[in-house]
Amino acid sequence: MSAHPPAVTAGTVTRWLRARALLWTALVVLLLAALSLLVALTFHYRSSRMQAAVEANAATAADQLVQLLERNLQAILALPGRATPSETWQHHAQELLLAHPEVLRLERRSADHRVLDAVDTRSRPPLFSELNRSEAQLDTELACSTAHRRHGPTYSRSYFVPHSDGLGQEVMDVCIEELLGDQPAGFVTATYSLAGLLDRLSVEGTAPGHELSLIEGDGSRLAHGRMHVGAGVYRAGRIVDVPDAGMQLWLDSASTRPSLVPDLVTALVVGLSLTLLGVVTLLARDVRKRTRVEGALAEALAFRKAMEDSVVTGLRARDLNGHITYVNPAFCEMVGFSAAELIDRVPPPYWPPEHLEAYERRQQIRLASTPSPQSREGFETVFMRRNGERFPVMILESPLVDGAGTQTGWMSAVLDLSAQRRAEELSRQQQERMQATARLATVGEMASLLSHELNQPLAAIAAYATGSLNMMDRHAPGAAPDAEVWPELQTATQRIADQADRAGRVIKSVHDFVRRREHAREVVGVDALFESVLPLIRLQARKSGTRIEVDVETPAPRVLCDRAMVEQVLLNLTRNGIQAMQLETTVDPLLTLRVREIQPQWIVLSVIDQGPGIADDIARQMFNPFFTTRSDGMGLGLSVCRTIVEQHGGALDFENRRDERGQVVGAEFRFTLPAAAPRRAHDTGADRADSTGRLISV
Repeated sequence: MSAHPPAVTAGTVTRWLRARALLWTALVVLLLAALSLLVALTFHYRSSRMQAAVEANAATAADQLVQLLERNLQAILALPGRATPSETWQHHAQELLLAHPEVLRLERRSADHRVLDAVDTRSRPPLFSELNRSEAQLDTELACSTAHRRHGPTYSRSYFVPHSDGLGQEVMDVCIEELLGDQPAGFVTATYSLAGLLDRLSVEGTAPGHELSLIEGDGSRLAHGRMHVGAGVYRAGRIVDVPDAGMQLWLDSASTRPSLVPDLVTALVVGLSLTLLGVVTLLARDVRKRTRVEGALAEALAFRKAMEDSVVTGLRARDLNGHITYVNPAFCEMVGFSAAELIDRVPPPYWPPEHLEAYERRQQIRLASTPSPQSREGFETVFMRRNGERFPVMILESPLVDGAGTQTGWMSAVLDLSAQRRAEELSRQQQERMQATARLATVGEMASLLSHELNQPLAAIAAYATGSLNMMDRHAPGAAPDAEVWPELQTATQRIADQADRAGRVIKSVHDFVRRREHAREVVGVDALFESVLPLIRLQARKSGTRIEVDVETPAPRVLCDRAMVEQVLLNLTRNGIQAMQLETTVDPLLTLRVREIQPQWIVLSVIDQGPGIADDIARQMFNPFFTTRSDGMGLGLSVCRTIVEQHGGALDFENRRDERGQVVGAEFRFTLPAAAPRRAHDTGADRADSTGRLISV
């Protein structure tokens, strides 16, 4: 016995299709109903929120209006009392009107309501120019009578005051009773512009974008603010809590009813999101699989991209037609063009125009060849940067093969040879300079340095010799010098011998300096260095009337140096300082030699003058050899000084000194020398110092 499947007839298919259509129709109807209900609820919710916001703003605005009236009332109460003269009261009243533009008029009245003093605001025409004040004071007198009964400020009902232009404004008075002792003495009244109150509230209030109005108890509008933006959809009113005023503050929002489109769009989005939830669930498995595959691919691509971007070698890929398909950042930085400017650009913009034809022929030959995938070819050529600069490159090129083993183009590694070529050219030029200067080094330096460094010792010898001859000329020939002249001659002769010995040491030191040998270093006190050069410094200082001040700590620091060369540094720097003050014609010029220990290993020596300072254009080249600003100078002083200091391991620099106004008052040259080992206590007795630890020489 065999079983057969039931036969599927046309009627069965029709009924199944109808049932499916009914299910889809029911689903669509339910979805539309849900969307309509969602739109209606959202629309109602938004309208309720906007109405609640308007009501809250109305309550806030009413409270702010009451606070504004309270502040104005405090200002009115602060006016001078009844005993104040009329002129003084009017002056203070005018200041109050300027500070509170919503107040139009201030009056001081007698006990029987007669106006004694009245002040109108200057920002507007007088309030009662068209209407006599006596014709519009009934409400004011009623308010003052109520203020007398209550013994407190009272507001009147609003009333209309016409203007000359045919219009007018609604105003309101406040009346305050004045007492003289315990007895009523009169009243002070202030007239408010209701529109002015609303304008002030619009400016200082917290409800921007709303139209403000003051409504009387019967519903008629008394005044409205300057902003006429109310749409009449969302309105709210609050009673102004002011005694006897009987007014309401209404707020009319500029907002219209919410648009249906955003709510409909929101509902559609929610509905479609729910509908798509099922589809997302079905696609989740496939997405997870794709995510794993794409993550692995992204990691591989990121690794390759990071590796390509990190290399300093330029990478370039071209297809079989010679069009660029890829360049890395190093290649773009090399040629100065972005990747977008290079890809598919024919011919490439980095080809020099003068080599364009040759490069095109070379590329056609290379593209027509069929090299093996393992071939590597390298050649040198010239590229052009974006600014037109030509530079040499080395190109290593190999075929670009896809996953199927088919060649799809060429991959090139490009190396910039500019730095290598510059280094080679610089090395060649330096070799040529060394060969040219080696022949003149010894003769040139010996001649220039000796002529410069021996100038001062020889000048001192000549000065002492001239002084000795002058002293001997004052005596008769053949006569022996007297007791007063003999010590001076002996001192001068000793100075000549010292300077001659010094000249010999200078020659030896300069000779060693030119030969770049290690100089003879010795431990010497800074005070001893100053004592050696002070006689030469004083010779030049006396000619210009310059005072010399030496500032040395006690005990004087000791340095490890070549004494003769450091003395030359001090002489050069002090001579420059004295000459700078001579050019400036400084009154009572002062040159200061200062020593400080900045670190345990270093001592700084400073030469401070009161000259014009160092100009910027001179400062840039003042240490260059043979640069000078004097017609008789050789331009070697500062250059030699810096070389000497640097050979001792120190540094020579300068700065312009300024006063508290920022004006230049001199220059300070300072250099550092290595400190010697600390001296023992019994070695400090040789220092000549005053009680402050400073050596002074004038």
